[in-house]
Amino acid sequence: MSAFREVDGGLEWRNSEQFVRIEPWGADSVRVRSGVGVLLEDLPGALLAPPPGARPVVELPPPGSVIRSAEASIGAAVGIQGPPALLRHGDLRVEVTPAGVIRFLDAQGEELLAERPAHFWWPGARNFSPLGAGRYRIEQLFAAYEDERIYGLGQHQHGLLDQKGAVIDLVQRNTEVSIPFLLSSRGYGLLWNNPAVGAVELATSGTRWIAHQARQIDYWFTTAPTPARILGHYADATGHSPVLPEWATGFWQSKLRYRTQEELLTVAREHHRRGLPLSVIVADFYHWPSLGDWRFDETDWPDPKQMVAELDAMGVKLMVSVWPSVNPASENWAELSERGLLIGTESGLPTHTRFIDKPSPAPIPVAFYDATNPQAREFLWDTIKRNYADLGINVFWLDACEPEMVPLHHANLRFWAGNGAEVANLYPREHARAFWEGLTADADPDHDGMSFSRSAWAGSQRYGAALWSGDIGVDFATLRHQITAGLNTALSGLPWWCADIGGFHGGDPADPAYQEVMIRWFQFGAFSPLFRMHGDRAPRTPLGRDITGGPNEVWSYGERAYDIMTSYLALRERLRPYLQQQMETAARTGLAPMRALFLEFPQDPRAWEITDQFLLGPDLLVAPVLEAGADSRQVYLPEGAGWTCAWTGRPLAGGRTHQCPAPLERIPLFLRDDARLPILAAEPR
Repeated sequence: MSAFREVDGGLEWRNSEQFVRIEPWGADSVRVRSGVGVLLEDLPGALLAPPPGARPVVELPPPGSVIRSAEASIGAAVGIQGPPALLRHGDLRVEVTPAGVIRFLDAQGEELLAERPAHFWWPGARNFSPLGAGRYRIEQLFAAYEDERIYGLGQHQHGLLDQKGAVIDLVQRNTEVSIPFLLSSRGYGLLWNNPAVGAVELATSGTRWIAHQARQIDYWFTTAPTPARILGHYADATGHSPVLPEWATGFWQSKLRYRTQEELLTVAREHHRRGLPLSVIVADFYHWPSLGDWRFDETDWPDPKQMVAELDAMGVKLMVSVWPSVNPASENWAELSERGLLIGTESGLPTHTRFIDKPSPAPIPVAFYDATNPQAREFLWDTIKRNYADLGINVFWLDACEPEMVPLHHANLRFWAGNGAEVANLYPREHARAFWEGLTADADPDHDGMSFSRSAWAGSQRYGAALWSGDIGVDFATLRHQITAGLNTALSGLPWWCADIGGFHGGDPADPAYQEVMIRWFQFGAFSPLFRMHGDRAPRTPLGRDITGGPNEVWSYGERAYDIMTSYLALRERLRPYLQQQMETAARTGLAPMRALFLEFPQDPRAWEITDQFLLGPDLLVAPVLEAGADSRQVYLPEGAGWTCAWTGRPLAGGRTHQCPAPLERIPLFLRDDARLPILAAEPR
């Protein structure tokens, strides 16, 4: 009896232990699922339904062509020989041997990726270690290739662009965002379509995906002639982002934290008085009476409707911080608890961390609402609408949405979608979904609201979620790591991203050394997809209801810094039409505004190696200054284009490294071919 059959337009292989099903899932793409027993169709993941398309060609080996040795009779792969089954779908070929080993090939028959059995006897390339109740510790092994480079996988602070050789935890943490999609220099993309906590090991001896607790293997594989096309396939499979609202390309002002309505308005008024551009200002945490009330504390914010109206008159949006945490003292605790809308626990009290919140001066246990539960999302949005949206607020800062639990014992968490070890990585995406579905239900399709999140998962982009890099350090080394963090985020399908300008944890505005960090970071921020000031500056105060950091406005860093920073505020304003074009491109094609050099120049080997430069759209190359005291830096200009210094108009050859001047007031910028962008201010008449 053959191990193969054609099923539902795809190919299935079975033996006494496992099954593998391979189905077309978009252009030149397939979905692969494997498990023990029956195929489970209702497990959570990132993939949208496959678009209609041409039926693939499935070729099964003739009956009787499989040779089974004595060893095979006891379940080992060794000794099972014969011609493979083949699924042909566009430019992708998928082979499955009679022993169940999968190979992915391009249209010319060249191997893109192949499974690698762990041992010639047992286990194979897919290992299911039973945990009980239909759950397994799962491992999926693939071959390694000497020349391969691997990108994407979310946002991490390791400073690597090419992550070959790294071990990446598949878990959500502050500053570490798990999006299990990788893009390979070999011409393929792979999404591990599984929200379980685990890891991916990108070793020189092989690649291993691990889910600590899951029901079955589920991944999506695609190929295309260019990395940009691969990202387009990924957006088709997991969802395209909407177009970023036009106001969002402007300057966002924030600090930890404006304590009162009057303090926040004073800063906005000062921006307006000075004639400085300002698109967004932020009401950070502790503006609420208690976590989970999701409303303003009237003591410090007596008339939020009037505040929103005054800001609107200045052309400024108010963004409010919304945490998913719920204090037992909250006015919403009883209903959330009684209706089962909080994350549960398998044992122990139904709280998940400790926090110093109003009204208590000491740490207290708090819980989190269950964003994977549709009823919980509906409850949250109804509350948000009543207390914020009905005041005219439609920009929401989704802080601490990993969710930030300490200690984080995933297996002890019980979500509506499943056990925490199986589904926890979904949480930030589903949290953003609550706001997106609320905004789109309560407004016309062209509403200009959005959410701004500290974490994300595959598919977050389809819910209009922007990402920032979390609570990072404040030095040049951290700034350098933000470039690779932002590029890999873009290569993971999220086009809207930024880092706290100046970093988060500290920084003294009166310190000349930190003023230099701030200036260089501000320059980088002006060319990031989102342009946002934030941080907990000196003098810092302890966590609690009275917490506030030092000043963090552009006029807080001395006269020279002010002159330089305000010149970049003006430059950003001049670039906003270009940026908006890139946001529209991102929504249409999946290609983010912040681009690794190889996305535009895949034929240039050096372009795959550069970690400290990026392209903003197709036409502007940005080379941030990343060392203290530097007044020049080396810049590699990719082969395949002509380049011009945006400051001087000097032509420079591509395919070469140039030593470029970079005095404190200048970030090196280069225009591609005949591009014309308003880098320089117009001459006064």
